[in-house]
Amino acid sequence: LTDTVVDKITALNDIAQKRGQSLAQLALVWVLRQPAVTTALIGISSIKQVEDNLSALSNLEITTEENELIDRILAS
Repeated sequence: LTDTVVDKITALNDIAQKRGQSLAQLALVWVLRQPAVTTALIGISSIKQVEDNLSALSNLEITTEENELIDRILAS
């Protein structure tokens, strides 16, 4: 992991925490909101991971501000 990648992960995690979500949940929501995405495949190794992933469905809305910030983070 480079410092740049760690910085991006930290910034995205900050957004997730402000939304009351884990970084994984934010990632799922973001992927599902992309117009070109028709399916999100998830890998799980426990029932807890299934429950955590399903919890992402309780907060599917990403504000325009959040989306723009995520795009800036990913583009940098």
